[in-house]
Amino acid sequence: MSRPFLKMNGLGNDFVVVEARSAPFAPTADEVRAIADRAKGVGCDQLIAIEPPAADANGEGADARVRFWNADGEEVAACGNGARCVGWLLMQSSGKDRIVIETKAGRLIAERAGERLVSVDMGEPGLDWTQIPLAEAHDTRALGVSLHPALSQAPGCVSMGNPHVVFFVPDIETAPVTEAGPAIERHPLFPERVNVGFAQVKDRGHIRLRVWERGAGLTRACGTGACAALVAAARRDLTDRAAILELDGGELFIEWREDGHVIMTGPAAVDFAGELP
Repeated sequence: MSRPFLKMNGLGNDFVVVEARSAPFAPTADEVRAIADRAKGVGCDQLIAIEPPAADANGEGADARVRFWNADGEEVAACGNGARCVGWLLMQSSGKDRIVIETKAGRLIAERAGERLVSVDMGEPGLDWTQIPLAEAHDTRALGVSLHPALSQAPGCVSMGNPHVVFFVPDIETAPVTEAGPAIERHPLFPERVNVGFAQVKDRGHIRLRVWERGAGLTRACGTGACAALVAAARRDLTDRAAILELDGGELFIEWREDGHVIMTGPAAVDFAGELP
């Protein structure tokens, strides 16, 4: 039986979204790669399934459980732009202005923030080396090891439900994103691999960011990467705790609130509908 899907994107970071509340959806890694293939499949950075929420003994159930797979077939715990798109979709279908989403990284809360704009509470960042995780103990504010010969700066590390390393570069246009990104993604220091961010701080409220995403490569936008970059910059007093993150696909507004939670605000878009073969 063919399965309906929606093609969605957040700032050009694109997704195939499958409704799996009425019938189970358990794709193999090969099937994920086939769907994500831009030449022979639908084409996407991530595949997303919307499932029924788990029963909650406290009676505070979520609206849906959401699973994410990168284009290489690996299931991952979090995807910021994907969560924003799913939040918008669920708010449209339910008429609600606030949605609770279960993910492997924990519960996320999505709220309307304007016409096709959604704010997602991404929770608190993981800042201890065991939370990233790293293979050995390091100061995650500024790693004291060299990860690539083309990068001399000490990067910061942040977990936003998935691992990120953020390099602060003087000029994003000359940063070795496609050269260093693939090598650092699989560096032995990161046992679960890592998303690699290259951030140019324009001023205390503006960061230009490009991200090499694990399992997907260079992406037009990475929501958790934007959150990680803001946290990493604020920890080193390079920016304030709120800033505009300018990515290849557009802008996100990220705030690291005083209660520790990171709030991401940006657009969600539907491209087209179809059926998986």
